[in-house]
Amino acid sequence: MESAEETLIAARSKREAMDFGLVLASQGLVSTVTRIEDRWGVMVAEDDYDRSVETLRIWKNENLGWKWLNPLPTAAGKFFHWGSLAWALATVAIYFWSAAPGIKEAGMMDSQMVAAGQWWRLFTAVTLHADLPHLLSNITSGLILLGLAMARYGTGIALLIAFLSGVGGNVAGFLLYPDAHRGLGASGMVMGALGLLAIASPADGWDRQVGIGLIMRGIVATFLMLVLIGFSPRSDVVAHVGGYVGGVVFGLVMMHLSAKALKDSITSLAAAAVLFLTVITTWWLALR
Repeated sequence: MESAEETLIAARSKREAMDFGLVLASQGLVSTVTRIEDRWGVMVAEDDYDRSVETLRIWKNENLGWKWLNPLPTAAGKFFHWGSLAWALATVAIYFWSAAPGIKEAGMMDSQMVAAGQWWRLFTAVTLHADLPHLLSNITSGLILLGLAMARYGTGIALLIAFLSGVGGNVAGFLLYPDAHRGLGASGMVMGALGLLAIASPADGWDRQVGIGLIMRGIVATFLMLVLIGFSPRSDVVAHVGGYVGGVVFGLVMMHLSAKALKDSITSLAAAAVLFLTVITTWWLALR
């Protein structure tokens, strides 16, 4: 427990907490390396807090470098969440259901129809696929990327944000091609998960001390993946880029949310419920 006279300066690992302790000791500042639940850090007197933070800031700036190995932030101690398998199975089920006459036509992205008021197509198109190779391509990449995103942000949150990012990709297509643009597929959603992975999540004790260098490395690395798997001439590049950008933007917002709230099971269930209701409602509007 923290005492009334001491404050925790959080670290990303035990090793970093020990480095903090050595740096502060070299400046005559008393600190104690400690671990509270799953978070490492150093306890300092409240009177020394501002000076300690400034000392560590100066030390970090003086020791900036490219560390290629960093501890990964995760939710509930997991690196990969197999909840993505449930998404894959649901996507397969929707694919076979949509093989019935008229369903794909009712739900696919069509700029002219959206402009005429059928806004729900921006949502329903994310759940559809043109053919079996298209489905398998999105499932194989989505199973991995969504599983990683779920481990960092929580199951429901990652699914909801990735889905909304896919919707954002369709919005981008509508804005750029308002007269003649048709499309369908979960690739924008998958790219949204990739965008989420570009941003360091605070879900496992990562606080707001995450450096801009680490963020930029994540963005560059995942953007190269986007180019590799999302820039095929036959694919909807606009939807891919739009979904990725949406994931990055949502990820930046997530960095300012409470880690406790992200890991909370009620939050995850609420996000999953919002996603389910969104999919059901938009499909009801498409098929009514």
